[in-house]
Amino acid sequence: LLFLIQVVSVKYYTRKDRIIFATKEDHETPSSAELVADDPDDPYEEQGLILPNGDINWNCPCLGGMASGPCGEQFKSAFSCFHYSTEEIKGSDCVDQFRAMQECMQKYPDLYPQEDENDEKSTKDLEAASMEASAAKEEEKGSS
Repeated sequence: LLFLIQVVSVKYYTRKDRIIFATKEDHETPSSAELVADDPDDPYEEQGLILPNGDINWNCPCLGGMASGPCGEQFKSAFSCFHYSTEEIKGSDCVDQFRAMQECMQKYPDLYPQEDENDEKSTKDLEAASMEASAAKEEEKGSS
């Protein structure tokens, strides 16, 4: 969870600007973009991260676009696993999904900047705790 929160906060707070390259020709033609007014009846607006039915609101601005980036599917898989986890140590059954998400993010360092040293230590501590929980769970199954 700590890693996920750190990734979301890094993406949400440090990626505030978007760079778009345009040619001179792009500026010579009028824009064909249509502005769409906010829909006051949008059922996802103002809902927050978790919808009233318990589902994840992938459109929540609090996710900072993580669900739709190049690693969106991996993010959704990891976050869903954590959200619906029923393990005693919540999310301890999601190590593989979070690892896949992390591996994907490492392929796009411009979009997903690496953590600083303190954050990296926290992430490693969290991963180690998850691994210990998984090992303890396997040990329990073996002794039953």
